[in-house]
Amino acid sequence: MPIWLVQLLAVARKEVRQTVRDKRMMFMLLGAPLLQLIVFGFAVDFDVDRVPTVVVDHDRTEASRTHLRRLFADGTLVRVADVPDERSAEAMLDNRGAAVVLVVPARFAADLARGRSAPVQVVIDGTDANRGSVAANAVARYFQQVALELAAAHGRVPVRPRTMPRVLYNPSLRTPPYIVPGIAAMILLIITTVVMAMGLAREREMGTLEQVLVTPLSPRVLMLGKLLPFVLIGLVDFGVALVAGSYVFGMPLRGSVPLVLSGTLLYLMCTLGIGLFVSTLARTQQQAFMAGFLVMLPAILLSGTMTPIDSMPSWMRPLTLVNPLRYFISFLRKSLLEGAGLDVLWPNLVALAVLGGTLFLLASLRFRRTLA
Repeated sequence: MPIWLVQLLAVARKEVRQTVRDKRMMFMLLGAPLLQLIVFGFAVDFDVDRVPTVVVDHDRTEASRTHLRRLFADGTLVRVADVPDERSAEAMLDNRGAAVVLVVPARFAADLARGRSAPVQVVIDGTDANRGSVAANAVARYFQQVALELAAAHGRVPVRPRTMPRVLYNPSLRTPPYIVPGIAAMILLIITTVVMAMGLAREREMGTLEQVLVTPLSPRVLMLGKLLPFVLIGLVDFGVALVAGSYVFGMPLRGSVPLVLSGTLLYLMCTLGIGLFVSTLARTQQQAFMAGFLVMLPAILLSGTMTPIDSMPSWMRPLTLVNPLRYFISFLRKSLLEGAGLDVLWPNLVALAVLGGTLFLLASLRFRRTLA
């Protein structure tokens, strides 16, 4: 066996033993990611339903009551109160007792019967823009359908064909299958970057790194020996995230397992390269933690996990091109949810390989220079 391989395995064995003996570190590496995945998976939910709505019905006819029952039937809005006037309804908005006010005008049924315009007022709490837009769309969609039905009944326009949407990959439009791959990628970034950076900073702070340097180890072997255990830990964490995402949140696993593992290894090369580079800049664990946090926060915000990249300002989108998290999340969603193959995923793999190689090269050069 080559001497460099013996040295590499010895350093890796030493890192594994040191990590296993530290129970707090083991919980951080194995227990915390699973806990974070479950908490984030249940907490992050883009599905908007049961929006509290207060009704002001000035018409009080059978027609107005029927339309209100039909409007609330799909569950997007939930009727929490009926009040006599707009002032009382606005007071409920101010007190956060409701998020939507629905005002039905007087003579609503009579105007509809005569084919006249019968505007229904909707007042929405705009502090939650997503919930407000969904509520407004639900009301508008319902009354547009009512208008089409009445116009067709009066012979003004022909009846329009009904659309039958077909949703691919996530037929129920649930949030977890979409968000869990992004959460898994974020957890890998946090764990591997911060732990890698703080581990080397701790050894430098305690003086054990200098003790290792007196041994006949080359910087390359020392660096790879310290990285190898974290690669294995990252793969274990990712496997746990996939199993939890599948069994707890119903996330499909349609992609090729070897292809997914290949993309994960390239992504780990990026995150560990970032952690290694940060460790060469920090002299203490506190500095390493803060530097890692300053790197991770922009990476998460610019990854497209929570908001689409296309909705970001045009001047900000080029910044996402150097973000490994962006490519890995896209890779996971296309592979796991859509079952895409190498013919579709190769641009993401190439981007991860280029970024990972660049980051790893810069970090290794900085690491050797720091040890010299």
